[in-house]
Amino acid sequence: MTQRAPHIGQVSPIIRQLDEAAINRIAAGEVVERPASAVKELVENAIDAGARRISVDIADGGKTLIRVTDDGCGMAPGDLPLALARHATSKIDGTDLLNIHSFGFRGEALASLGAVGRLTVTSRAAGLDGAEIAVTGGKVGTARPAALNGGTVITLRDLFHATPARLKFMRTDRAEAQAIGDVIKRLAMAEPSISFTLRDVSGGGEGRQTFRADAETGDLFHALHARLARVIGRDFADNSMRIDAERDGFRMTGCAGLPTYSRGAAVAQFLFVNGRPVRDRMLLGALRAGYMDVLSRDRHPVAALFIDCEGALVDVNVHPAKSEVRFRDPGTVRGLIVSGLRHALAEAGHRASSTVAAGTLGAFTPEQTGARVYQMDRPSHQARAASYAAQAPGFADMAGDYSARSEPEPVDVPMNMPLGAARAQVHENYIIAQTEDGIVIVDQHAAHERLVYERLKREQSGHGIAAQALLIPEIVDLSEADCATLIDAAPDLAALGLSIEAFGGGAIAVRETPAVLGNVDARALILDVLDELTDHGGSDTLRARIDAILSRMSCHGSIRSGRRMQADEMNALLREMEATPLSGQCNHGRPTYVALKLSDIERLFGRS
Repeated sequence: MTQRAPHIGQVSPIIRQLDEAAINRIAAGEVVERPASAVKELVENAIDAGARRISVDIADGGKTLIRVTDDGCGMAPGDLPLALARHATSKIDGTDLLNIHSFGFRGEALASLGAVGRLTVTSRAAGLDGAEIAVTGGKVGTARPAALNGGTVITLRDLFHATPARLKFMRTDRAEAQAIGDVIKRLAMAEPSISFTLRDVSGGGEGRQTFRADAETGDLFHALHARLARVIGRDFADNSMRIDAERDGFRMTGCAGLPTYSRGAAVAQFLFVNGRPVRDRMLLGALRAGYMDVLSRDRHPVAALFIDCEGALVDVNVHPAKSEVRFRDPGTVRGLIVSGLRHALAEAGHRASSTVAAGTLGAFTPEQTGARVYQMDRPSHQARAASYAAQAPGFADMAGDYSARSEPEPVDVPMNMPLGAARAQVHENYIIAQTEDGIVIVDQHAAHERLVYERLKREQSGHGIAAQALLIPEIVDLSEADCATLIDAAPDLAALGLSIEAFGGGAIAVRETPAVLGNVDARALILDVLDELTDHGGSDTLRARIDAILSRMSCHGSIRSGRRMQADEMNALLREMEATPLSGQCNHGRPTYVALKLSDIERLFGRS
């Protein structure tokens, strides 16, 4: 076997002091990973300088040009050489590194950028003359007068020209430009009172504006809501919940999307600590835990959450790029996020995402016809009544041939209820209800499954889930390993109304099932519970395992697809949905109903 070469030579190594240029290039490797990292450092400096307008120009994905212009406080001519020195900053005095209120504090950004690129800083402070200084490959020039109305302009050209090997690890211009856009958008969310502009000037000229967010006005939440609508999208703003919660010195604000407004990947989760964008595993895990009860494992929530606290309660100096933080009491922060999200979800009640209705309308494709030559007005109530009476005999003859039934209009169910009054059932699975301004289509099985699940949770957290004893215990044959898994969980299952015991070999006896499920197939129930125990294993908390088991149980006690329901049953289901939190989505995060406005339906038929 070939002997592995040593990391250092055989000759006794000599310890040397690296020169300033090498030190700066090493520091740049930590701070400036790619063009987006440089943009982040420069824009954060502009925000710290009190800028109200920040403009960013890039070329070739930021590889050949990054120019950041702001209207901040600017710098005096005598401060420019010091600004380019390592560990020189105006943001802290070095006496307290655990109480930091600015984005930057290390004083490394400009020195690192000057070590790997061609950097020019032009600045003018109020009441002073403008000045400019340049640095190339770590060599700092002298400050000279420059014309500038105010603020600061920092131009970085030929990034990594001093370390060309780094350029081989860059991605395509498009990918790097997209990363820069992501950085600008995150900072724009954190600062809704500042205007941001991003322009791609590749090829020269005025270039192309790729992002713009004007300063928002109004109170803090309305300004934030408007900024999130601009950055994430209007759909998110319309289908999100307002978050505002406090606990032990920490406050969480922001917006979180409804469960039915979710994504297939965790690409729209934005977390901020004291206004600083972070990607922290603990915070992302807490966000996921807050939605654990309403989203399936392959769906991810959309949220923009802001955690604010005293600077002494969080350490932001634990990561070279300052993208991670460390809290003095992480358990409190996690509990705040989970409880705040769950409280907001409960307050949302039966609300579901409006994008579900939009997707439904988009699925309808009217048959293409010629130009409309005549549009009949909407008939009056009397005309509709006469028409229905004339058509009723014909529809009555066809009632047995079609899987749909209409119900007489109930006199005691007003249509001004949120989910309206039941009018029909189609395919023995979907309830059609009429509201004041449209219709609602309800998936009866998914909706009732959620209702049973919430009922089970209430009972479990109260006096325990009532159990019903089986007259004859049902014996279920399993493998010895599966049997052992269930027997180990027997005490927890008993608290959920499911009583089992070993019956020899790989068999178990089911003696009691939850009363709320009614008549249930005990074998199918046991197999589903076993699947949940196997999937979760011992990695999740007991609460997560219990909720997963209750979710499986609720499926067995819900109204099945294919069951015909009477009008009073359908309306009772609608009223219970209105009164039950989280009833707008099933246990897997899918919508339980779709609401269509009459104006949208009329548009499908060309009536608009």
